[in-house]
Amino acid sequence: MKNTKYRNTQDSIFEYLFRFVGLISIALLLGIFLMLLYNSIAFFTDINPIDFISKSQWNPTNDKTKSVYGLLSLLFSTLLVTLGAMVIAVPLGIGTATFISEYASERLKKILKPAIEILAAIPSVAIGFMGIVIIGPGIANLFGLNNGLNALNGAILLAIMSLPTIITISEDALHAVPFTYKEASYGVGASKWTTTFRVTLPAAFPGIIAAVMLGMGRAIGETMTVLMATGNSIAFPNGFFDSIRTITATIAIEMGEVPYQTTHYYSLFAIALVLFIITLGVNIIAEILAKRFRKYQ
Repeated sequence: MKNTKYRNTQDSIFEYLFRFVGLISIALLLGIFLMLLYNSIAFFTDINPIDFISKSQWNPTNDKTKSVYGLLSLLFSTLLVTLGAMVIAVPLGIGTATFISEYASERLKKILKPAIEILAAIPSVAIGFMGIVIIGPGIANLFGLNNGLNALNGAILLAIMSLPTIITISEDALHAVPFTYKEASYGVGASKWTTTFRVTLPAAFPGIIAAVMLGMGRAIGETMTVLMATGNSIAFPNGFFDSIRTITATIAIEMGEVPYQTTHYYSLFAIALVLFIITLGVNIIAEILAKRFRKYQ
């Protein structure tokens, strides 16, 4: 009786503790949003929101009458380099996770998994430096460009940074698929290849979606790598061979030098709010898709 009462008390304590921690996380998220919103409102009292959304030029100056705060070039650059990174990282990441989970020997797994974890620990500055001295010149030589500091360089580097997240979480999702699913597939004569693509991958799809979304979040929020390797051009890009400047790079470059409580200062909170909404929207869509897919399993 005493043991039962003790266990119930212990369960209640941990329940309230986890609830408290969860509420703190929600409060922090809400606090960040309100802080960005409050400072963005100060910006929109000076700048028309329609002009902010519709103009493609970002050119803050000391002369307030000549300053232009257009979001389009920064937003398009951010989406361009992120989508480029996902095009590279998603097939490589899911393919690698599938190989580790379904085909690699135990000895090879013990080598690959620590190597992937080490890749995740490499500082973004080191990856950005690699983009400047190795990948950038390689792109310039391959495509006959003046320099390789462009969106393609940034996409490749962000793909490298996203791969550990996508591989690790996807491999965990594949490993969590019950073996009875595979046994049933083998029992009707399916090959290992067919079982992997018709049974294991679909069953692990919610986890794979989470892996891709987390990898995308890493790419969208990365600052130092794109700051170093994409050229930092504020002109509207026409493709992957053009230099770009992302939202995160703009905030990092300008926040340290901008005068406090000016229109330029508040504009950085406005573009940070846009980035916050994009990231939140991507995660909400991913959760909706994952739940919808679970219903059909």
